[in-house]
Amino acid sequence: MTKSITLRRPDDWHLHLRDGAMLQGILPETSRDFARAIIMPNLVPPVVTGADAQAYRDRILAALPEGDQFEPLMTLYLTEGTDPEDLAAAAASGLIKAVKLYPAGATTNSHGGVRDFDKVRGVLEKMAEIGLPLCMHGEVVDHDVDIFDREAVFIDKVLEPIRRATPGLRVVMEHITTKNGVDYVRSAEKDLAATITTHHLVINRNHILVGGIKPHYYCLPVAKREEHRLALREAATSGDARFFLGTDSAPHIDALKEHACGCAGCFTATNTMSILAHVFEEDGALDRLENFTSLNGPAYYRLPVNEGTLTLVKGDEPVVYPAKIETGAGPVTVFDPGYPLYWRAA
Repeated sequence: MTKSITLRRPDDWHLHLRDGAMLQGILPETSRDFARAIIMPNLVPPVVTGADAQAYRDRILAALPEGDQFEPLMTLYLTEGTDPEDLAAAAASGLIKAVKLYPAGATTNSHGGVRDFDKVRGVLEKMAEIGLPLCMHGEVVDHDVDIFDREAVFIDKVLEPIRRATPGLRVVMEHITTKNGVDYVRSAEKDLAATITTHHLVINRNHILVGGIKPHYYCLPVAKREEHRLALREAATSGDARFFLGTDSAPHIDALKEHACGCAGCFTATNTMSILAHVFEEDGALDRLENFTSLNGPAYYRLPVNEGTLTLVKGDEPVVYPAKIETGAGPVTVFDPGYPLYWRAA
């Protein structure tokens, strides 16, 4: 039985670090295990220009614990007023690695997102020209579309038309949650990949609702039926280079999660690598864990793999993780997979 596995140091291709006291409190939970992360730009106000991205990057690096080696990979928040030339200059300098598209109202701090996709056509064409990836929160927000169908409808009504209209646009479908998403990625010959979160490999919608509402399992996109969770696990553990880890680890203080209108997001940064080792071992795919966490993402983003390594060790006793991370903004509950974890970073 395998008791130890050494991987190239992993990357997180979808991460929320927030800002201020929250950033200070939760950044060490990522920088402990991960070498790099694509940083989400949905702050208040959002990161919409190269200057915004530089200032935010500086704040992240200032909050980094001494001795940790971590590189924030910055993104811009796409709006209907995004300047294509500012975007191109930020990309050419190496400051930004992607642009994030939020349909307006789709998730936390997305009210400034895109409503009329025709108004961003020029930006998308510039991105296709320079090879800059577009990271898409893949849900429609139409009130007549059931929340569990938002991803499938987005693929048909938004994503496919955008890709047809913008040849060469490199797209990342972020945090896919359905078999529809898996199948769509596999149907593309090029220029399409997807991230999969830790928590969507573990929970389905029953975990949120059965036996009482579990606010710390509520996320957007919301977890779907079991058949979709199993499709995600098969894709993640397959070794297919089009799928890679993006945790979408999203901290909210408990007071805002355990609320009459609770915030969406699961905070998984602390124990992601332990959970993933458990999942991949359970599915007989430990030999493909490195592909998912450390190799596939850099290949799609055209970046080198990390030089360092991370060793995971399986012990005889469960790993004890803190139930909460105390931050200056308030306590943040760590995602509980619902079973003991025996793998830990050495």
